[in-house]
Amino acid sequence: MTITSTTVEPGIVSVTVNYPPVNAIPSRGWFELADAITAAGRDRSTHVVILRAEGRGFNAGVDIKEMQNTEGFTALIDANRGCYAAFKAVYECEVPVIAAVNGFCVGGGIGLVGNADVIVASDDAKFGLPEVERGALGAATHLSRLVPQHMMRRLFFTAATVDAETLHHFGSVHEVVPRAELDEAALRVARDIASKDTRVIRAAKEALNFIDVQPVNARYRMEQGFTFELNLSGVSDEHRDAFAGTSKGKE
Repeated sequence: MTITSTTVEPGIVSVTVNYPPVNAIPSRGWFELADAITAAGRDRSTHVVILRAEGRGFNAGVDIKEMQNTEGFTALIDANRGCYAAFKAVYECEVPVIAAVNGFCVGGGIGLVGNADVIVASDDAKFGLPEVERGALGAATHLSRLVPQHMMRRLFFTAATVDAETLHHFGSVHEVVPRAELDEAALRVARDIASKDTRVIRAAKEALNFIDVQPVNARYRMEQGFTFELNLSGVSDEHRDAFAGTSKGKE
């Protein structure tokens, strides 16, 4: 159960998430992911980062069972701060980040992918936010970067998913390929970016963030405030208990 960084080709660093069985990341893992992405971008020999995952799916969000098996609010606060750190690290990485998405990409996965610079996906990839079914909110900021406004609202309110081909139609996903070809598809884009002058690319990444119409970090933090309200009222605990199959006493 790790976050690993590997230089797969000169200038190309692959950051891999591997938390079996479904890549639901525990609170400490989100901070480790943030650190790995940030460190890769700060290394001047890195020209581009590929964010990928091993296993059945790209990301299943936070580890809800960890929250429900921990007394008090420490795990909840750490998970929220960890997600914020990881999403921010992708957005502010000093070089472009390519997300290679396989299988399911839900919850926190949307925060990572929505902040990536380029997305490639396998043909079995599904994207969505089941937050309302978990008594939480968040990452609508990032989902709105992937789909049009009214689709985002429908997906958020219904906890439905959308496939990679749909996102390809909207232009948010660059390419959809069979799963066996996903790593190579990500490498094709990475090689193209890595072949450019990294001094220019790094300046371009910073410039594009400056002109972004969405202050994504601040908007996501605002969303988290509503999640904390739901937690203080006890609503979130009810939904997480039902999902995790626990009976943790309410705080």
